[in-house]
Amino acid sequence: MEIKEDLFRPILTTKGRRTGKQHSVMLLAVNYKEKIYFSRHRPDGDWFKNALINPKVRIEYNNSVFSGNAKLVADEELSKKISQLKYPGEKKAKEKRVTIEVALNSN
Repeated sequence: MEIKEDLFRPILTTKGRRTGKQHSVMLLAVNYKEKIYFSRHRPDGDWFKNALINPKVRIEYNNSVFSGNAKLVADEELSKKISQLKYPGEKKAKEKRVTIEVALNSN
């Protein structure tokens, strides 16, 4: 099973950086060039901080579970592209955002 949609709303599960407990949140995600991207306006969200400290994450979508490894996107052009795909035609597509890339593990 794979994710075919370019824009979708999965549940991202991270491991708490302090508690070690699972932390799940439903987010809007972008599927681009075989990787999954999540972004925020600021790097202050728990899921964002957790993924940076504990990069092994889980994505649940369409009754399927995927595991992968997250990393911060350092390429500003790639972050801009993700924002444009996430918010097509919207003003917020031009805002600077922080982005995490998830490379899914092959099953």
